[in-house]
Amino acid sequence: MDDLDPGWARALAGVRPQLRALSQRLAAEEGPWLPAPQHVLRAFRQPFEDVRVLLVGQDPYPTPGHPIGLSFAVEPHVRPLPRSLVNVYRELREDTGVQPPAHGDLSAWTASGVLLLNRVLTVRSGASGSHRRIGWEAVTDAAVRALAAHGGPLVALLWGRDAQTVRPLLGSVPVVEGVHPSPLSASRGFFGSRPFSAVDRLLREQGGDGIDWRL
Repeated sequence: MDDLDPGWARALAGVRPQLRALSQRLAAEEGPWLPAPQHVLRAFRQPFEDVRVLLVGQDPYPTPGHPIGLSFAVEPHVRPLPRSLVNVYRELREDTGVQPPAHGDLSAWTASGVLLLNRVLTVRSGASGSHRRIGWEAVTDAAVRALAAHGGPLVALLWGRDAQTVRPLLGSVPVVEGVHPSPLSASRGFFGSRPFSAVDRLLREQGGDGIDWRL
């Protein structure tokens, strides 16, 4: 945790034992897991004090070369884009008018205060959901509690059932919920949900500014 933002290092101090246990578990894992070790805690290098939107996903993409430690994002060179991200871009365009780029680098959102956090931070290569319940939930619970305690302006954007398990930890933080944008579920309520404009409205109701969703 030495390379984390100082605010996040303090927020996650109580789960250091769980992080050590997870490190040991991953070192003993048979077969490759994702993302690369240096990216596992990447979301927590973003300044804690700057977070205005908590965007929670499921777990990392299980495709080698795709996950980079930020939910839904991939490196700029990755082609084709993951289909979940393609669906996010479609809704972004229809909701806000922002024209999505050809790349999948979402780091501009993090610069605008969006924390791209998966519920579970690792996955076995080729096996979506394979690292659920190995201990990551305690870590992301701690992160969510810390943000809720810090206060706003803050909005949580929870896509999918895994993400929505953190809702009881958010207290009075406004929440925008929706189905996951995966190809299996996007047509069952993600498309047309207008989550980006909803987040901006809730931020402004708290006296803050909306997010610059341009990439």
